[in-house]
Amino acid sequence: MARYDVPTVPETITVHLGPPDSAAANVTLPFPDYIKNVASSEIYPTWPEAALRANIYAQVTFALNRVFTEWYRSRGYDFDITSSTQYDQAFVNGREIFDNISRIVDEVFNNYVVRQGSVEPLFTQFCNGTTVTCRGLSQWGTVPLANQGYTPYEILQYYYGDDINIVRNAPVAPFIPSYPGTPFGIGSSGNEVRTIQVELNRIGNNYPAIPKIIPANGLYGESTAEAVRVFQSVFGLPQTGVVNKATWYQIKFIFTAVKNLAELTSEGLTVPEVELTFPEQLQRGDYGQPVRSLQYYLNVIAYFNPEIPSVEATGVFGADTEQQVLAFERFYGIAPDGIVDFRTWQLIQQIYDQILAGLPEGYERGAAALYPGYNLAPGLANDDVRLLQTYLSVIGENYQAIPEVPVTGYFGEQTEAAVRRFQELFGLDVTGVVGAPTWDAIAREYNFIQLGVQRP
Repeated sequence: MARYDVPTVPETITVHLGPPDSAAANVTLPFPDYIKNVASSEIYPTWPEAALRANIYAQVTFALNRVFTEWYRSRGYDFDITSSTQYDQAFVNGREIFDNISRIVDEVFNNYVVRQGSVEPLFTQFCNGTTVTCRGLSQWGTVPLANQGYTPYEILQYYYGDDINIVRNAPVAPFIPSYPGTPFGIGSSGNEVRTIQVELNRIGNNYPAIPKIIPANGLYGESTAEAVRVFQSVFGLPQTGVVNKATWYQIKFIFTAVKNLAELTSEGLTVPEVELTFPEQLQRGDYGQPVRSLQYYLNVIAYFNPEIPSVEATGVFGADTEQQVLAFERFYGIAPDGIVDFRTWQLIQQIYDQILAGLPEGYERGAAALYPGYNLAPGLANDDVRLLQTYLSVIGENYQAIPEVPVTGYFGEQTEAAVRRFQELFGLDVTGVVGAPTWDAIAREYNFIQLGVQRP
């Protein structure tokens, strides 16, 4: 089954007590308390329970759509939703909550409506059905349907179509803004890179000047940088090719718009669009390039710290790698569980960076340098690329299958072709991008050729 980014129910939600651009205050409160307030403000506690439940499902889902799409935050606001019925749903700060509504909300606040085949909370538009009508649910119209024996799900189907599902018992978690926190560009990799690649490719259907990124693999190369630059040009942002906070949220804003994610007619988000290419944590039983990267970093740290054992970099997270992680966690003050979550991974990278920064000039003494700590990708130009090309040139003299690489310091097509061929020959994922496992393999081969250092 594909791993994907499951929408979560936020522990809290921030409400602006007025229209979006008004000077009104914001209030932050637990998400269930917000829904209880909305339901007590929008509907009558004397209605049949099936009608109440159908309305509450719609109110929960509407709010989750606002949070999930970051509808307001992507526009620069510091809140998730407003109290204005012109834009959102009614909220009266400090009002009395009805007991039966409170009970129902406690049962269903983490259940929401989706369109079949889509993962995002549906934009469950609704109106009172008397003074105001709309294409979505009629609040007053739910009452006769409930009296006729319709279940809450059947009422929702009546208004939103037969092709809906209800996600039940969704996880509850603190709200974390989608922007990863720091700008990223050529050489970056991860789920955040794949996210903007997928979103830019879809935006490009509506704005064909934006070139397609193929493949959308989570590796930030020149094609991704060019798509970002064109996007920035089209939407009036500085053309840096780097995704900072302003570019991230402009991409999100336009993606939501072209997909109609905040409309009842939403195109929908499919599982392939939100698949997680890179694991959020690594643990015993995992395997692949992310594990190879982990083993490389920890082996370098182990070389400078005898408290941490070295392991063979096989790409398999077995008992030996688990013990290596446990030793790292114990030594650096993390509760030892042998699992590499975000916090542990960041500390590993921090310690590795400190080791790199602390190496004296000329430390390598003819050997290949340590991995510089970021991906080297097409379009990059610096001294680390020059080192990579130097190593590949030496290796190419011994492997005719590896094409000649000019030592220019620019990662162009010839360098990419040589990297791909090296990856093929040495059993690595063929990406054309140099991450820790590829750099390690190149460095080992270079050291063997130049210094006669035995391959492990």
